[in-house]
Amino acid sequence: MMKVISFGEALIDMLSNRVAGTAPDGPETFTRFPGGAPANVAVAVAKLGGRSYFAGKVGRDMFGDCLRDAMAAAGVRTDYLLQTDQAKTALAFVSLDARGERSFEFYRSPSADLLFRPEEFRPAWFAEPGLFHFCSNTLTEPGIRATTLAGIEQARAAGYLISFDVNLRHNLWPAGVDPTPFLWQAIARSDLLKLCREELAFLCRDRTEAQVLERIRAAGVSLILITDGGDPLCYQGTRLAGRLHPPATRAVDTTAAGDAFTGGVLYALAERGIDRDRLAALDDRDQLEAILDLGMRCGAFTVTRKGAFDALPTQADLNA
Repeated sequence: MMKVISFGEALIDMLSNRVAGTAPDGPETFTRFPGGAPANVAVAVAKLGGRSYFAGKVGRDMFGDCLRDAMAAAGVRTDYLLQTDQAKTALAFVSLDARGERSFEFYRSPSADLLFRPEEFRPAWFAEPGLFHFCSNTLTEPGIRATTLAGIEQARAAGYLISFDVNLRHNLWPAGVDPTPFLWQAIARSDLLKLCREELAFLCRDRTEAQVLERIRAAGVSLILITDGGDPLCYQGTRLAGRLHPPATRAVDTTAAGDAFTGGVLYALAERGIDRDRLAALDDRDQLEAILDLGMRCGAFTVTRKGAFDALPTQADLNA
């Protein structure tokens, strides 16, 4: 089993008791749930039984301690999780509509996750084969963007498979800053790209979908995964392409669904020892679709529960 390093933000999701703007009784309240997209992926891999590490920075505060303890309890190795007194842990207030879809209000700038610096990556972290996963929320500002790119380059130099989930949150980007060129910088350094239909449409503003997908492939991405909620998943590899239908389920909270899917895929790749070269050469449709099926089952399970870490499945959950 190869190790999986997830890098980026770990934060606290403050989940509203209101659905579609209403609550049964009394005022709106918020319940604390550990979260953050890369942290969710790390927990998803760990809960399935993988060798999962989280790299990032949180505050030396009650929320940072909560995240560290929750990840460790889920089986994530927190050796690469740093704590600082220079800023607080990020918060995200989350409201749900009647279908369980989310809207976010972030309390992040400044926050501890933005303070991770390139020199804090350690060569020893990449001394054995593995996968390195990140999202676009660490591309939003110059300092953390430079750190993310430095981490990617260090992982690539060590032969790591690079996984990028676009996970675009427009309200995290400074006013007037177009994320597009920074997303393409990250895509050009990735082997596996996961994005949803809305994110693909964002990249297609002045091009057709076919043109954008061709540009992604030309950048060197070996596997493109396009998710669309409960609608079919589309995949394009260097040698294979197709569509798969996710399991039907009733969504209660979609907060970590995409992260559960990604975590399931990364776990399956790590379990099979599929590195960058093997992913590029993958021509076994049954094997690829088995990997993607595990990811879809993880996502489908997760939407039936509230929160992030607690909603992610174990192997026993999936078997049941």
